[in-house]
Amino acid sequence: MAAMKEIRVALTGNPNAGKSSLFNVLTGSHQRVGNFPGVTIEKHEGYIDYKDVRITVVDLPGTYSLTPYSPEEIVTRRYIIDEKPDVVVNVIDGTNLERNLLLTAQLMEMEVELLVALNMIDEVEDKGISIDTDQLEKLLGCHIVPTSARRKQGLDDLLDHIVSISDGHIEVRKNKMTFSPVIEAAAGKISELLGRERELESANHRWMAIKLLESDREVYSRVKQYPVWVKVELALQEAIMECQRLNSTDPEALITEDRYAFVRGAMQECVRQPRASRASVSDYIDMVVLNRVLGLPVFFVVVWAIFQLTFTLGAPLMEGLAFLFSLLARSLGPMLPNALLRSILVDGVIAGVGSVVVYLPNIVLLFIGLSFLEASGYMARAAFVIDKVMHRFGLHGKSFIPMVTGFGCSIPAIMATRTLKSRSDRLATIMTIPFMSCGAKLPVYVLLAGAFFPPAMAANVMFGIYFLGIVVGLWTAWMLKSTVLKSDSEPFVMELPPYRWPTFASVVFQARMKALMYLKKAGTLILLAVMAIWAASNFPHSRDLDARLEREKMRIEASADSPALKSAELLRVNSKAQADQLEYSVAGRIGKIIEPLIRPIGFDWRIGISLVTGVVSKEVVVSTLGTIFSIGRSDSAAGGLTSILRSDPGFSMATALSLMVFVLLYIPCIATLGVMKKEIGSWRPVLLYTGYVLAIAWSASFITYRIALLIR
Repeated sequence: MAAMKEIRVALTGNPNAGKSSLFNVLTGSHQRVGNFPGVTIEKHEGYIDYKDVRITVVDLPGTYSLTPYSPEEIVTRRYIIDEKPDVVVNVIDGTNLERNLLLTAQLMEMEVELLVALNMIDEVEDKGISIDTDQLEKLLGCHIVPTSARRKQGLDDLLDHIVSISDGHIEVRKNKMTFSPVIEAAAGKISELLGRERELESANHRWMAIKLLESDREVYSRVKQYPVWVKVELALQEAIMECQRLNSTDPEALITEDRYAFVRGAMQECVRQPRASRASVSDYIDMVVLNRVLGLPVFFVVVWAIFQLTFTLGAPLMEGLAFLFSLLARSLGPMLPNALLRSILVDGVIAGVGSVVVYLPNIVLLFIGLSFLEASGYMARAAFVIDKVMHRFGLHGKSFIPMVTGFGCSIPAIMATRTLKSRSDRLATIMTIPFMSCGAKLPVYVLLAGAFFPPAMAANVMFGIYFLGIVVGLWTAWMLKSTVLKSDSEPFVMELPPYRWPTFASVVFQARMKALMYLKKAGTLILLAVMAIWAASNFPHSRDLDARLEREKMRIEASADSPALKSAELLRVNSKAQADQLEYSVAGRIGKIIEPLIRPIGFDWRIGISLVTGVVSKEVVVSTLGTIFSIGRSDSAAGGLTSILRSDPGFSMATALSLMVFVLLYIPCIATLGVMKKEIGSWRPVLLYTGYVLAIAWSASFITYRIALLIR
């Protein structure tokens, strides 16, 4: 049997062009998620077997251009240059052609095997937009395939074109972008110089010349390594002077103007828009959600509604998972005669990992809600609404995007601040992001709010915690921008995509990816942390405590009490011995050391242990509580961690509120601190920031705890 031919395809496109939806429809369940080498940006890769050909599809990050400023732009361009995919499919939004064609123009310059997927063709037809695809193909020098990922239109035609281009059955003319005469002359001269360098023989000399004229830092760094750079630099200086003399501008600005001129010309020649009609449904919605008075309250109501749905729908699912884990613990315990092994599995793995996994339904529901808002087009509106607030605190409007990303994970959010040109804006945003409640903190909130509040009130408490994080983050930004990072922010410009009803498959795909990442974390990092916590909670072992326990057991056995009373007394004595052993262990000693510092905010030494381990990852706070509070409890398998905390004398509603506030505000995880250092360039600001957040967390928790004690 002949081996199946393989084709590698790269999907590129603007955000909101439907690229990821097309990827999901094409590859279905044959997908995997990782990270691109050297960055934390997710890499979605999948495959489809079509006509005896295996087509591997890589969904590149959404980007508006290929200028390497943001991580998304760097990843996309490097992948196309270094990996050399067989076909590059540029997914463009047919309803917003002018904005999307700018990226197409830059792909034309790279002279790749380009194929354009004219997506959302159903919306194009519904809006009465007429596109002359034959003429547009001639201008772009590539084939255009109309598609609709939502309605699954044009998919076979797209796959046929991919296979034909790869086989060479379709000739792609690869039109070159034509620039102003001064740019063309300079590009030709520099291209010729680059062609003389043996090490650059296989490179696209014209594309590199254009990039050098644009002051592209990556291409600059590469060419500077070779002897030809001396002549190239002279040619660049001549081009700059010639541009100033003839056009009163620099080459970079002239190249950008030429690209926009090409796109405007293509639009004029190939696209006919319908005559202006009465306001659409989208216009009426925008009148409300973008209103300067109503916009912000609407945003908070939308977010509040998502939290209500998350708790209301997630509560029974969470209780079901908790019952299954408790059933597993009760069933497995009697089957393990070895006390040490039983403690490892029941008190360690099941109590620790299980206490994290039970909150999976709430996490999935929350991400479904956020994915829905993003895919529908509302999140971009929210950015505009929040932008006015952001500027009052000294932040750039673009800071909203990394901050929203921070609700998923702080690491990619911090990386995304590279899109901010001003260093002061970038640093202020980096210092703000950890106050956004990342997904790792969500299990802590769900556990504590669910244990001490009814579902409706629990959702309100969680909304309040998220809101508090935003307030503290903005206050921190204002303080920084008013003092050490004082500077003016640039104006904020962002495209508003049309409203769309998100496809079920797209929303579920995003939630599924988050769920799998969460479960993977629970099965690796959290499992290792749980085992370490269990060991620290059980060792060293006190022989004196063992001897005392044996004496107590002998005394009980020698008493004249009934068998039922003896059994109850033995259980009580055994639980007391386990609790004493916990205090004697390494974990107990660490907890006792820090207890005087945290006692004023309502925490005992057991909670202190969970806060120390939570620096690894915030989910570990829950698994630590599950392990620590299960030790010495005869009912640990029966009621789950929620009921254990609710019935523990050291825990109260005030303690729960204080702990949620502290987890929200205290030290970010180790990985986040590492990324902060990498982006800032020094450990000193990171260490100062660590001290600042600890002070803020302690102060806010103290106030929360004292107020909660007064009103309970």
